[in-house]
Amino acid sequence: MNAVTLQAGAARAVIALRGAQALQWRAGGRDLLWQPDPVFWEDVSPLLFPVVGWTRHGQARVAGRLYPLALHGFARLLDFELRAQGADFVRLGLADSALTRALYPFSFDFAAEYRLGADTLEMTLHVANRGALPMPYACGFHPGFRWPFAGGAQGDYRIVFDKAEDPHVPVIAPGGLIGTAVKSVPLHGRALALAPELFAGDALCFLKTRGSGLRFEGPDAAISMKTENLPHTALWMRPGGQYLCLEPWSGHSDPEGFAGDLFEKPSMTVLAPGQSAQHTARFELEA
Repeated sequence: MNAVTLQAGAARAVIALRGAQALQWRAGGRDLLWQPDPVFWEDVSPLLFPVVGWTRHGQARVAGRLYPLALHGFARLLDFELRAQGADFVRLGLADSALTRALYPFSFDFAAEYRLGADTLEMTLHVANRGALPMPYACGFHPGFRWPFAGGAQGDYRIVFDKAEDPHVPVIAPGGLIGTAVKSVPLHGRALALAPELFAGDALCFLKTRGSGLRFEGPDAAISMKTENLPHTALWMRPGGQYLCLEPWSGHSDPEGFAGDLFEKPSMTVLAPGQSAQHTARFELEA
């Protein structure tokens, strides 16, 4: 078995064991997740752990030692075990191993739970520190939605945030790092008109958002996103691709010039031994 299928009435979701990523979400008679095209992006909805984004030179420093912890960590590349399953939910898990400890020297448990409704898909990440020392981590979601998914052309779509956000976002520095410079985006209060050229310079990263959700609005439907314990939101696509990624994160890429320890990296969560945390994103089709 390579994937698990969830059903809730006519709604359907397919979740892969490799990376625990959603491969399909169908609701309201629409296929909402994009299908991979290696020319533009070969994934669908990867999970990000134990870091989000890029690390400087593809390495993380812990206690004076460098580890090869690169883009978005390693969870998306590994096979998860099936821990619980029902008609409309599944829980998949990943524990540390010799392989992961060579990349990230901590003992952890990382579980992904999906719950499907008639027009909703809820994703929750559970992170636990199973070791004897504090553990820094970041995690997030990276689902790519079809754009357009509700008629019209890409220019007919917009993002509407729950609250008015800062229209100045970091410039992405070489190596995918969070730059010290900022740029303005055409965000008017809560609304951002979408166009592929917005992403010519990489993702738009709204760090420490004021709200906890947004709507991806098309001509005749919208996908709403509500989050818990995920303070950052990125929007990303490669111009020419027919998708838009709505990415809620607990952390983000290394800042430009950062050379510190993983514990010192901005926006990391640190769990004490035996401590756990969870992070949720809930997507709903509003037609």
